[in-house]
Parts: sequence; C-alpha cells; structure tokens
Amino acid sequence: MRINNINMLTHQSTNELLRSPRTTGDEGRIDNGQFIMRTSSSISRSLGALRLQAVQTPRAHASRAWHRQMHAAAAVVEDIPLPQTPPPSSAATSHNTTATTKHDAQRIFRDALAATEPRNTWTREEISAIYYQPLMDLAYQAGSVHRRFHNPAEVQLCTLMNIKVGGCSEDCSYCAQSTRYQKETKLEAKRVETVESVLAAAAKAKANGSTRFCMGAAWRDMRGRKNSLRNIKSMVEGVKGMGMEVCVTLGMIDAEQARELKTAGLTAYNHNVDTSREFYPSVISTRTYDERLQTLSHVRDAGISVCSGGILGLGETSEDRVGLLHTVSTLPSHPESFPVNALVPIKGTPLGDREPVKFTAMLRTISTARILMPATIIRIAAGRKTMSEEQQAMCFMAGANAIFTGEKMLTTDCNGWDEDNAMFGRWGLEPMKSFQKSKQPSADIGMAA
Repeated sequence: MRINNINMLTHQSTNELLRSPRTTGDEGRIDNGQFIMRTSSSISRSLGALRLQAVQTPRAHASRAWHRQMHAAAAVVEDIPLPQTPPPSSAATSHNTTATTKHDAQRIFRDALAATEPRNTWTREEISAIYYQPLMDLAYQAGSVHRRFHNPAEVQLCTLMNIKVGGCSEDCSYCAQSTRYQKETKLEAKRVETVESVLAAAAKAKANGSTRFCMGAAWRDMRGRKNSLRNIKSMVEGVKGMGMEVCVTLGMIDAEQARELKTAGLTAYNHNVDTSREFYPSVISTRTYDERLQTLSHVRDAGISVCSGGILGLGETSEDRVGLLHTVSTLPSHPESFPVNALVPIKGTPLGDREPVKFTAMLRTISTARILMPATIIRIAAGRKTMSEEQQAMCFMAGANAIFTGEKMLTTDCNGWDEDNAMFGRWGLEPMKSFQKSKQPSADIGMAA
C-alpha cells in the first residue's frame, strides 16, 4: 500500500512541477523532456520506488552547456547566480572549476552518507557546494541521508499556541506583535493566558494527534517576569504530564531561568537566529545576533534541547541562506530541531508587501540542512499553508519530518488537524510519537518498514 502511495506521490509531484511555467520554454532553461526524466528518476531513487524506471541522459555525455541548463533550471525560481558562458580563452578554467565544485559536492555527500554521527565543523565553502547543486541531485542526496537517520514515513505533528499576544517592544520587521507597528496591524495586545486555558488547548491538541506542544510569548526577554515564569513552569509541568513534548519560545533568557525551565520538565527551547549574521541587521535592530546565540548557549548548558532555525523571504540572498545554515550547523552541538519558516507578509509591518519566497528556496534549505544536520528534526513551520500537498511531499522526501498543525500559528493561519491527517493518509505517512529519538544510522536506505 505504501509503495502505491509513493508511486502516486511521485507522479503527482512531477506533474505539479511541470504545470509550473518556470520549467518550460524560456531560453537557457531545461526542456520538459529532460526535466521529466531527471525529476522522476531522482524522486524514484530517493524513495526507493524501483517500479518507476526513469531514463536519464548519461552523465558521460554532459557538456558545459548541459551544466548551465541544470543550474538554470534550479536558479530560475530564486536568486542563485547563473554561470555565464566563458570566453574561449577561459573555457578550460571554467570547466575545471565546475568539475571541482561537482567533485566536492559528491565527496561531501559520500562522507555524509557514511557518517555515524553529526559533524559541526562545516565550512561555508562546503555548504555552498551542497546548496548550489542541481536541485534534483540535492534533494536525492538529502533523502538518502534522511533515510539513514530517520524513518522516512514518520512526521511529527506539533501545535503552537500564542500565550502572550502583542505588546512586544522589539522591532522585528516581519512581526505583527511589535508595538511599533500596532497602529498599522491593528493587533490588540493581550495578557498572558491562564494555566488552565493553556492546558485545555494542549489537551485538545493531543486529542487531535499532536505530540509536541509549543508556547510562544511576545516579549523581548524574561527579565523581571517572575510571576509569568512561575505560571509558565506550571504550564510546562502540565503539558509534560500529558505525555507530550513541550517547547517554549520566550525571547532571551538567562542561565538561571533556563535551569528553572529544565527543572519544570521543558523538552526544548525555541530561539531562531532568523537569517545570516550579515543580513540580520537589515531585519532587526533591538536584539543582536550574539544575544540570540547567548540565549542558545544558556539553553544548551541547562540541558534543554535547542530549537533554532530561520525565516526565508525576508529579502535575503541565497548566500544569506548559506550563512544561516552555517551558523546553525556549526553550533557546539546541532539543534534538536531546525524550523524552516517562509515569511507570511503581514500588512502594516515593514515586510508586509514582500513577495512570497519561492518554493525551491525552501526545498534547497531543507535539503541542505538535512545533509548538514542528519539527526536533527527539520520542522516546516510558518508559511506551509501556502504550499501545495505535492510541494510538502517533496519537502518530506528531502528530509523534513515535522510540521505545525492546528488552529493557528502565532498570528498567521495554520493547516488544520483534519487536513493534515487526510494528507498523511494519502501519502502513507504516520505521526511520530512523543520523545521518539532518531534511529541509529543504518546502511539500509530503501523503503520504510
């Protein structure tokens, strides 16, 4: 039954991509026939669905023009720079550079596939070599690594609750909860939710299949919030008592506050770095990049799992995405969770008029993250509501294995439980259980059992 579901997914994912105008017609882009063959083959290999026998043009006959076409096919939907046709005098140099980059990516993939434990010594050059590969090769490699460290049929259902809405003093350009944009966003600030209301929401989430409950509060830090911290610890204890994983995102915390949350039973603390260090000042001025990293250090030292990722679509370049991945993958230890958010533009915020991020930026980031951080749970977070099922399925194949589901994210819409459960049934996916650890690396990257 699962093979049939995956075969159906393969055909529908391919058809979905082919319907997009970005894969047809334009000069320098890959033609439909070649795109069908490479898409079908890579998806088939990544799933182990050997029934689908796609025919590929042999690599031995590839030319520099072929490489440019493949790069163009991946780049037309995001800002990856396309290599220009070199003048005759530099043709050999260009060919050697392309071959070296390709060789580096293949070597990194082989090392990642053979790894028995995560590595946190990645260089930006290595991450770039992974990120800028032809997209189908990248997704295939990520799926192969994913199958060594995780059950590819399992995806965790997480639910997020905003326990303190609005009134934040920070100036994050994407966030409707800042007091600086309140006049334009019309978002009304509210007091902290009661322990009883939060536990009722957690119980509802559990009844609908969620195994992780996350709580977010809109403020800069926990300084001087002793009463709120006491109530939040009661929330943590109550949710943990239901047998659920529990995560909070409360802004900056110090070492003592982290220890108190650990004692209460907190599973994970979310504190995103958002983007690259270089681009970060363009998005936020009221909290430094190093302050974010300091909070992650307090969390890690307290023995709490770190949840840290980023937001795509802030106006960053692909190099900034490489920078984000470099920051997170070279932390002293890899985060337990890496959430990937697509900006949901909110009218009234400085980024309220931005165009949505292209899907392939999401797919490239997820795929690269999976190769860099093989044991980490990769969570598709904000913005999933705008993705088709076929796009979500490609993310799962490339290594994403958690989603946020329920009634709402913080201030934006979320896919509902019924919708996601139906999708799981169509694709042969199963909800991940609470506190399930990543399996030990396996040599078997075939079909899930």
